[in-house]
Amino acid sequence: MTVWDRPEPPPRPVPLDRERIVAAAVALADEGGLDAVSLRKVAARLNAGPMRLYGYISTKEELFDLMVDEVQAEILPEERPGDWREALGVLACRTRQAVLRHEWLGDLLGGRPTLGPNGLAVTEAKLAALDGLADVDTVMRAVETVSAYVAGAVRREIANLRAERATGLSKRDWQRASGPHVTRMLATGRFPALSKAVHDATDVDAEASFATGLDWVLDAVAAKLAQAGGTWSRKAPGDHDR
Repeated sequence: MTVWDRPEPPPRPVPLDRERIVAAAVALADEGGLDAVSLRKVAARLNAGPMRLYGYISTKEELFDLMVDEVQAEILPEERPGDWREALGVLACRTRQAVLRHEWLGDLLGGRPTLGPNGLAVTEAKLAALDGLADVDTVMRAVETVSAYVAGAVRREIANLRAERATGLSKRDWQRASGPHVTRMLATGRFPALSKAVHDATDVDAEASFATGLDWVLDAVAAKLAQAGGTWSRKAPGDHDR
């Protein structure tokens, strides 16, 4: 059958919805980072015209917001943990795991809170874990402190993973390559504390380092909650709302 004889297919546009668009954007970011995401590239992934996407999303920033909210669903545990410390610990660890699956998420953590349904649910879970243990300002500072630790720790871990890929050197390989320079610098005697750390400190992997730091942060939160909770509990019942 020649092209003149072959009938044209019916003009059915590629089905689109926000869910498909966000899924395509997440897939692109997982493969190539945030630089691999644009409305044009998402449209090409979906075999759709770029202008069709503007009926669903106005800017790339909106797309990023939707992508973050999509993967934040992975952070929420299926069951509510037993106490505040376990709850915050589980959310922190699940955040790290989500970032390791979606490295680009680490680039978007922090800043203004995300307002999508999953992002709000994550924030609600953090605040609910501490509700009633102290005044609301103390609860807010506690949640901010844990969140800041998690964001900083996972960004450092992702930076190390990216450095490994960029240089082709594992952590051990990099240490061996840098060893002669570090040895010469420490031999000057100008860095005694650093020299002690290099020679005597225990080397741990990223997961152990994250868990230890998280424990220390939660210890500090526990101490502050005990202090603030004692003061708060001595107030008159009506004062809790003022």
